[in-house]
Amino acid sequence: MPEKLEHLENASVEPAQDDVESSTPRRREPVTRDRILRAALHVMDEEGLEAVTMRRLGRELGVEAMSLYNHVADKEAILEGILEVVMDDFEFPEETGDWEADVRAGARAWRRLMTAHPTVIALFAESKHPASSPERLRPMEWAFEILGRGGLSEVEVVHAFRAFGGYIMGSVLNEVANPVPGVGDRDHRAEHEQLAGALPPTEFPNLVRLLPLMAECDAEVDFEFGLDLLIAGLRAKAHTSPASDP
Repeated sequence: MPEKLEHLENASVEPAQDDVESSTPRRREPVTRDRILRAALHVMDEEGLEAVTMRRLGRELGVEAMSLYNHVADKEAILEGILEVVMDDFEFPEETGDWEADVRAGARAWRRLMTAHPTVIALFAESKHPASSPERLRPMEWAFEILGRGGLSEVEVVHAFRAFGGYIMGSVLNEVANPVPGVGDRDHRAEHEQLAGALPPTEFPNLVRLLPLMAECDAEVDFEFGLDLLIAGLRAKAHTSPASDP
């Protein structure tokens, strides 16, 4: 047999390595509650809250939608579970022992988490049940502990917690809905200056003066300014609180 033909004949006997690998069945990762919740969070972040449906999650996980009910009761359970997953990712700041520094660090950590998943804010607002899972309760427990070290009464600690939560989530929503161009953006500033110049100064004297400054707003600076006000207010409150009396 000619050498060339013999080579071709032998080559056809052994299947190509790619064919061997493609014929080997791949093991599908099993569906679990955690995988469903993580997939739901991903879909929510990428496509919005309305996109989180059983059918959409089934496609995301490569399974029939009905099979998801073996692991979660219904869509409401998935939405509640998303909150659990998000709060489990909360990064606890290292405590310094300085009350103001620890409060600031906690507020910033909460803001980072909400900025990463801004759509979850609507879930917090619409949640029908109090937090009950350890994942959701641990950040709350930590926040209550930190706030309580500032000389506030127990009722004031609860009010402070809600005030910080409302401020942080509102700040993130505003930042996401109305993103501000970078400080020094010429076009952005020019628009504000043009508007200010077109306004009658006798009717809108404050806007004429301050609109150009609005163009220089920075989300980080704005957030820290509001944080200063909250902390200063709590310090003043603590001085008059019964909890601070000897």
